Amino acid sequence: MEATNQYVVFKLEEEYYGIDINFVETIERVVEITRLPNAPHYIKGVINLRGEVIPVIDLRTRFNIEDKAISEESRIIILTIEEMTIGLLVDSSSEVLTIEKEEIDNTNSLINYSEDEYIKGIGKVNERMIIILDPMKILYYHNQEG
Repeated sequence: MEATNQYVVFKLEEEYYGIDINFVETIERVVEITRLPNAPHYIKGVINLRGEVIPVIDLRTRFNIEDKAISEESRIIILTIEEMTIGLLVDSSSEVLTIEKEEIDNTNSLINYSEDEYIKGIGKVNERMIIILDPMKILYYHNQEG
């Protein structure tokens, strides 16, 4: 599949993150989230989106960022990854940006902590740094934990 170099950009705290637009189905306002017993700590619960039950990952919790109340700005980004549909709860969604490959630095030499498992690179657009995430790792990284 040819990469489009387009990313859906969203915020957590004051940081900008991007996910390849090929994974993104829709961006939704936050609806009622039903908690699931015994789910991993970062699973906020499930939502009913047009008749489909979709698990929602709280990215703040996933990245060990302090909890924050859901606001008018909060969004759930609906992704499809390997025929599985999930939602990512984020502080706000801002735009779709085109980031060329040469504007993305590899992070292997920059960081060495658990969050880097999720990071594909750092994009630079007009003085802004955008952390490019690997949605597969967000989903499956917990398999390697403890």
